Amino acid sequence: MQSKFVNIGFGNIVPVKRIIAIVNPESAPIKRLIQEAREANRLIDATYGRRTRAVIVADSNHIILSAVQPETVAHRLEDHKSADA
Repeated sequence: MQSKFVNIGFGNIVPVKRIIAIVNPESAPIKRLIQEAREANRLIDATYGRRTRAVIVADSNHIILSAVQPETVAHRLEDHKSADA
């Protein structure tokens, strides 16, 4: 069985099966989630110093920051699903 991956920007990829949610980073609860993950060393910053536009929550309780819009990541996920059909 081969794992499927999705590009989250700048050549960084995440296993599709591990993604629970892709959210906008602007709300206070998401900012708290990011800060808690940073303090617990569960934060993965894949923004390359750019503005965070999407926050990806993984089933491993890791939080992944991406500089790509949530809609773009979701669209890339849909492309994976349609390619599997």
